[in-house]
Amino acid sequence: MNGNIPAREITPRETFLSRRRLLQTLGIGASVAATGGVYAWLADPGPSPYRTSGRGPREGDGGGAAVSMADTLTPPETFTHYNNYYEFSTDKRDPALLAAGFKPRPWSVTVDGRVAKPRTLDLDQLLSLAPAEERVYRHRCVEGWSMVIPWLGFPLAALLKAAEPLAGAKFVAFTSLLDPARMPGQKSSVLRWPYVEGLRMDEAMHPLTLLSHGAYGEALLPQNGAPLHLVIPWKYGFKGAKAIVRITLVDTQPATTWNLYSPADYGFYSNVNPSITRPRFSQRFEDRLGETVDRRPTLAFNGYAEQVADLYRGMDLAKDY
Repeated sequence: MNGNIPAREITPRETFLSRRRLLQTLGIGASVAATGGVYAWLADPGPSPYRTSGRGPREGDGGGAAVSMADTLTPPETFTHYNNYYEFSTDKRDPALLAAGFKPRPWSVTVDGRVAKPRTLDLDQLLSLAPAEERVYRHRCVEGWSMVIPWLGFPLAALLKAAEPLAGAKFVAFTSLLDPARMPGQKSSVLRWPYVEGLRMDEAMHPLTLLSHGAYGEALLPQNGAPLHLVIPWKYGFKGAKAIVRITLVDTQPATTWNLYSPADYGFYSNVNPSITRPRFSQRFEDRLGETVDRRPTLAFNGYAEQVADLYRGMDLAKDY
């Protein structure tokens, strides 16, 4: 798989140029342009190697002849109006309505635990830690659908390094906002609140791991996790905590919301893996929203194996741990 195709080559030219003009207006275009060459390889693992005429392969097809096809961006309307965000609702269309009055400012994030410099940063302080970068990533939901999203943000490693991790820091725990008055879905018992997630330290420090504050050239909307959404493109979407208020470095594996819900079904790592069957959802194929090809084979690590597979050397990838 070619890993050196620039992100702009999978974006319609006029869309790319319009977004670039918007970024320049916002004052962050220069940093995006400056890092574009470096992050073209990081952000885009290359084109999907599958294409068929009229539909994606079905289970039992055997794959058929495949030719290269570049990914295309998911329409912004789909990204902003098709959301799994149980803090607002279990219905995918409701978060855009129920989050309309959610105010992501003022906001602060506490970084603590096994660090030499614990701190609480307001949103402006946090965003000043590193230049905004545009990353075009595949997004894969455990339910079997996927998107291609142009995120704005900076590597999570920049924030963690600023806190100076101590030798005992082996994992990073993330806590999302708990506020049932602003997030009505938290009044239900569908999950344990607040939403918590975690990564191993090397996963959190990996260059692909992004702390996103925008998408499609604009600030994140509330239904997309504003103001801060963790993005780990080789993992299922539920690993990406939204509306983050605390980041804690710890020495033991932290609890995570979906693992607490069903430990046998949702492992701590939850890397995209076509060989592991999830409850109710086969992982062998996926539906790319906004495209006419209705099914395509799921790629191991969501297509980012070249960049991240070494993190799991020696682990049995037939297990989800």
